Amino acid sequence: MTAHSSSTEPAPSPSARRANRGRDPYDGIEPSLGELAALDPADPHHAGLRDEIIGRCLPLADHIARRYAGRGIDFDDLQQTARMGVVHAVDRFDPAAGTKFVSFAVPTVMGEVRRYFRDQSWAIRVPRRLKELRGRITVITPLLMQELGRTLTARDLAIALDTEVEEITQALIASKGYTSDSLDATPGTDNDSGDHTLTYADRLGSIDPCYILLEDAAAVRPLLAQLPRGDRRILILRYYDNRTQQEIAATIGCSQMQVSRALARILTTLREQALDEPATGQAA
Repeated sequence: MTAHSSSTEPAPSPSARRANRGRDPYDGIEPSLGELAALDPADPHHAGLRDEIIGRCLPLADHIARRYAGRGIDFDDLQQTARMGVVHAVDRFDPAAGTKFVSFAVPTVMGEVRRYFRDQSWAIRVPRRLKELRGRITVITPLLMQELGRTLTARDLAIALDTEVEEITQALIASKGYTSDSLDATPGTDNDSGDHTLTYADRLGSIDPCYILLEDAAAVRPLLAQLPRGDRRILILRYYDNRTQQEIAATIGCSQMQVSRALARILTTLREQALDEPATGQAA
């Protein structure tokens, strides 16, 4: 019977919840804050009391962090930011002002969380003025659409917000950078192939082989400069002038077999030097 009675007990009314506010660990904390303000920061008791006060106020930070959860940012990051706001509130609170700590701490913590959203939740870096203008656009758009009864233009928004059309356009373009998809994500639909296993990165093409060629050219350029003049001439005739081995032999006055052996020797040496490998077959 006792268990049945407790399970059907009505929830506390708002007035009852307000009456129970004193049970919160940060309620009635002003005397402790006054004691902290009276201590010299060099006093050995100062750090311990400060840590105790901050610890008592952490539930307030967690409560505010939960209010902002589910908006695209990890809760752990929100919680850490809110708790940093509590630290700032404790350090900045003036007990002599005669205000309640909670009434000072709540806007301080919320401001810290909102700044985090403004500065960190964008996928790309966007100037602050465009972030703030985007927020104003978001607020006024439904009201203005209801008033005008049509889709809004950039000029409509510029007139309503008393700014330039170019600023509105930039803010609308910047708003596309608020979120982004990971390259490792898999698209939800694929009308072309029906393959839902490919990530965005898989669909962006392959690595351009020219990048490898550029790396190879950068590695071999100083090695070419160190070659004897005769070896460089053979390479130029073969790969720049596109001559055959027979034509090279006739130009430098040797046999085609000598040209073939010279090319094999030069290329082997360049490859081994580029890979930083010891040349094989060399005398010790």
